[in-house]
Amino acid sequence: MSKSTENVGKTYDNADKTKSPDTVDAEIIDNSVDNAITLYRKVREGKNKELTEKEIADIDKECEIIRNREVIIKDSEHKPVEIINKGLIVTGPPTLTRFEKARIMGARALQLSLGAPIFIEIPKNATTSLEIAMEELKQRVIPIVIKRTLPNGDYQNIPIDQFA
Repeated sequence: MSKSTENVGKTYDNADKTKSPDTVDAEIIDNSVDNAITLYRKVREGKNKELTEKEIADIDKECEIIRNREVIIKDSEHKPVEIINKGLIVTGPPTLTRFEKARIMGARALQLSLGAPIFIEIPKNATTSLEIAMEELKQRVIPIVIKRTLPNGDYQNIPIDQFA
């Protein structure tokens, strides 16, 4: 178990068993706000032991602002959304990455080796399905859409002919 998990478990173990979980959560949040205010005071006061009354009043006012802030206990769940821009690539670089190229060429070479139709005239120097796939990719005739996903789950579907 990590240290943070152990601390949470201890907090619940030491809490009064007759209290509801919501009450225990509220107490934990109150303690964390008090700890934050205490640390904020230490930082603001610094090594100066002698503060003016105005400085002390300012620190007290700022601590009260911190105490009155809304505490967000749980984030709302984000539902992934498709990013739609007419012809613009918003997610990632405007060109195919080397990983996307490798994935496309590998998938297309497999399709060609299994008998899929070829979208270009076969070059004279092409001897393998991979070389044909590379030429199809170069000419941007493969009907493939790249799905780029952001860390929050939002995504953009980009047709291969939109890449530079």
